[in-house]
Amino acid sequence: MLKAGPAKKVIVYVGEDHQYHGHTAYSAILDYLFYRGVSGANVVRGIAGFGADHHMHTTRILRLTENLPMKIEFIESPDKVEELLPKLREMAGTGLIEIQDTTVIKATETASKTARQPAGPALKREGKAKLMRIYIGENDKWRDKPLHLALVESMRANDIAGVTVYQGVLGYGANRRIHKEKVLSLSHDRPIILSVVDTEEKLRAFLPLLDGMVLQGLVVLSDVDIVKYTHNYGAAERRAEAQQ
Repeated sequence: MLKAGPAKKVIVYVGEDHQYHGHTAYSAILDYLFYRGVSGANVVRGIAGFGADHHMHTTRILRLTENLPMKIEFIESPDKVEELLPKLREMAGTGLIEIQDTTVIKATETASKTARQPAGPALKREGKAKLMRIYIGENDKWRDKPLHLALVESMRANDIAGVTVYQGVLGYGANRRIHKEKVLSLSHDRPIILSVVDTEEKLRAFLPLLDGMVLQGLVVLSDVDIVKYTHNYGAAERRAEAQQ
């Protein structure tokens, strides 16, 4: 775990199209850092740049195969960085690796010391609930905000248990107009599906808000069986109290 004190900042520069064993190099490097226990890492995409070959990489509108610059950076202890470097050199290929001396003033805290830790086998909980599916278009707005984003924020504010947004590639609705991803266009109107699961009472209470936000779309309610696996925190706490 990264601690306060002297550290190394590592920056790996690769192209967005660079591959490593069938995967994009930047995602392969991020996976490697994650599974090797690196405290944290970020990937950012550049909008323009050039490398040793002096080939300019930009986000020009009508160029579909632009190899944009990608930067993966992380901070770790000097010993950890030395341990990771041989593999990083291999994965970066023709890319660039930069290492800077730095100082960690405050390390990230993963959890409080009093946080409950899962112990024992997981508990299986089952029950009845409702699944709400909301079908809208990617271009739909609510108060100048993407409708799907506004719906997610509204559901969170109203304590809806959970929602997942899916982006389709092709579809049509009541108006018979095809919604699809347009390769040469900056304006997409792909179909969007929000999948929401909670009790019937909470979802029906949310419907009046939904009516005011979704001006054109489809809302479907279905019965579902919930199967949820959770750790037995209560049993762990009772064991801890018994040992005191």
